[in-house]
Amino acid sequence: MSSWKTYSTAVLTLASLSVLAPASSYALDGAIKLGNTAPYSGPASAYGTISAAEGAYFQMLNDKGGINGHKIEFITLDDAYSSPKTVEQTRRLVEQDEVLAMFSSVGTAPNIAVQKYLNAKKVPQIFVSSGASRWNDQKHFPWTVGLNPTYELEGRVYAKYILKTKPDAKIALIIPNEDAGKDYLRGFKEGLGDHANQLVSQTTYLTTDPTIDSQIVTMQQSGADVFFVEATPKFAAMALKKVASLGWKPLMILPAVSNSVSAVLQPAGLENSVGVVTGLYLKDPNDKALADDPAVKEFLAWMKKYRPNADTGDLLNVQGYTAAQLMARVLTNCKDDLSRENIIKQATHLKDVELPMMLPGIKINTTPENATPIQQMKMARFDGKAWVLFGDVIGE
Repeated sequence: MSSWKTYSTAVLTLASLSVLAPASSYALDGAIKLGNTAPYSGPASAYGTISAAEGAYFQMLNDKGGINGHKIEFITLDDAYSSPKTVEQTRRLVEQDEVLAMFSSVGTAPNIAVQKYLNAKKVPQIFVSSGASRWNDQKHFPWTVGLNPTYELEGRVYAKYILKTKPDAKIALIIPNEDAGKDYLRGFKEGLGDHANQLVSQTTYLTTDPTIDSQIVTMQQSGADVFFVEATPKFAAMALKKVASLGWKPLMILPAVSNSVSAVLQPAGLENSVGVVTGLYLKDPNDKALADDPAVKEFLAWMKKYRPNADTGDLLNVQGYTAAQLMARVLTNCKDDLSRENIIKQATHLKDVELPMMLPGIKINTTPENATPIQQMKMARFDGKAWVLFGDVIGE
């Protein structure tokens, strides 16, 4: 049932537990079917780790008896980060597999492509793996709930950090030519305010581009001494490597979606990543300062058993682990009412939820009027081995 080969066995094993029923009156003796699309192939394939980790977490829950007596049947399909493919796979999940909800599908453009369809069908599009602002539009899309801090919030945070630490900075910025990039740029310019003229070079790339070398050279020639690399992991790694090869030494900022040590910094060269700054809301399991943290110890034990061949330095594993925990919390809160309506109700009524691998002080809150679960983060700097936190928790 899944095009992700290493997980298809787990999905098929659980398939026999499923009892099909109308979504509004879920059969209490059946499995809870959750659908997901992710780029296991293509230019954004690093993000497939998120869904792989979610599948592994649900497998752990199933090994312990599931949630309220129900096993989780997590059906995750490859869309290669291609919107037409996302539409095809999502329709299959909804109309053929009859999933109860779509959970944590990956990417801004892919999720935009199916948002109207899912809302028209009244299928929860829950904890979208993206920080686009449109996931927080309950008036027009009441069946959609995001997860990540919005890209606009992140953009504002980075702009304010730059102005505080390098008030005379000359800034270069690269974004993908899609809605996610536009959100980051909007927030970044809001954060710069009257200092918007310090943005001396901005450019875009396409996820189908073979390289971004020419854009990097152009930004270096602008005289910029700060470089905000708003890019997916593949292109973020390219940027770090190219900057180093040019001998250019700007302050570099990576977005939260591309701060994985194993997926970005290692391919770029750890020596080329020292001093890079980012925003975090999750714990880095390789941070020595967290070596005795009970939550980190539990996460590493889970990784060893359920993700033995995965890299603990990949924060995308922590992302998937945490998203699955939040989904489990919502399903637990649903109790015996596993209707689509109640799933959305529970997802938009979360109060001060703290999850083990989230940084201290960062809490999840949602209301029907503001359905963005994570609205806080903390700045961190890479020291060559791990992210080192500094400053206070920042939020709206």
